Amino acid sequence: MTQGTTIAWDDTVLPFQLDNVDMRGRVARLDGVLEGILKQHDYPPQVEALVAEMALLTALIGQTIKLRWKLSLQVQSKGAVRMIATDYYGPEKEGEPARIRAYASYDADRLTDAAPFEQVGEGYFAIMIDQGKGMTPYQGITPLAAGSLSACAESYFAQSEQLPTRFSLSFGKSSGPDEPEHWRAGGIMLQHMPKASPLAASGEGSGDVLKADDLVEGDDAENWNRINILLGTVEDLELIGPSVPPTDLLLRLFHEEQPRVYDPQPVRFGCTCSEDRVRQSLSIYSARDIEKMTTDEGRVTADCQFCGAHYDLDPESVGFEAKV
Repeated sequence: MTQGTTIAWDDTVLPFQLDNVDMRGRVARLDGVLEGILKQHDYPPQVEALVAEMALLTALIGQTIKLRWKLSLQVQSKGAVRMIATDYYGPEKEGEPARIRAYASYDADRLTDAAPFEQVGEGYFAIMIDQGKGMTPYQGITPLAAGSLSACAESYFAQSEQLPTRFSLSFGKSSGPDEPEHWRAGGIMLQHMPKASPLAASGEGSGDVLKADDLVEGDDAENWNRINILLGTVEDLELIGPSVPPTDLLLRLFHEEQPRVYDPQPVRFGCTCSEDRVRQSLSIYSARDIEKMTTDEGRVTADCQFCGAHYDLDPESVGFEAKV
């Protein structure tokens, strides 16, 4: 993609802390990352919007994981959009960019003109963290509800982590005089650091699923409500436009709370697929299974759903009975 304007804070996640209240957060701007993700598939607009929202959530949440860890977000549903999957790979070394990839599977004939989240039916929202070899992966899930993927993520943090969390997101297609139309996204994630709460301890709250407001009380509740009111004043152009740097936005919203910012984390579109990984995934199949996968041209082929890479392999070189 050729763009006429390069914005310094695009494809970055900026961590911050509000010193006068016990809260932390991140500001994310995605541009080239979304282009890399969405150009792999010719998604309908409703599906593009869901993938963009999921990628933005992944960037905001993933910034907290350690080097070389992997965070995955996944939606599984009975709706027209059956699955959305994203991966965030922590940097290999300090100062290097993190990598994000994403894709969705859907039934085109079931899509409607309704809002993007209406294309998602009954199902669940999941967060998984892979800490590397020898470590047990972590997984937490919450039902799909509340009208948006960001609301599902807020419910997840309240229910599974007892962390009051709020997202304010904006995403859509943007164009300028010197650049083609393309997707941009921006958002803020805000979290209240946890304290012992009788509601959190008992698992009780407003309804069947805990919400952020159920986890704070007294002065904490007052501060949380006030900060959320301030966050509610943010405008779409402040989140995705070229004129307001993330640092200026934080000062505009929370200057009385003395926001302290840390080093921004660059993020890029990136996939980890390779021929070796494809061979490894095929190693569980017998020669008979591989024979069923072999094309009329006598090859075994595989495509990566995340990046579109195509692999063409000799059937005798794959499977657990492969000849050496």
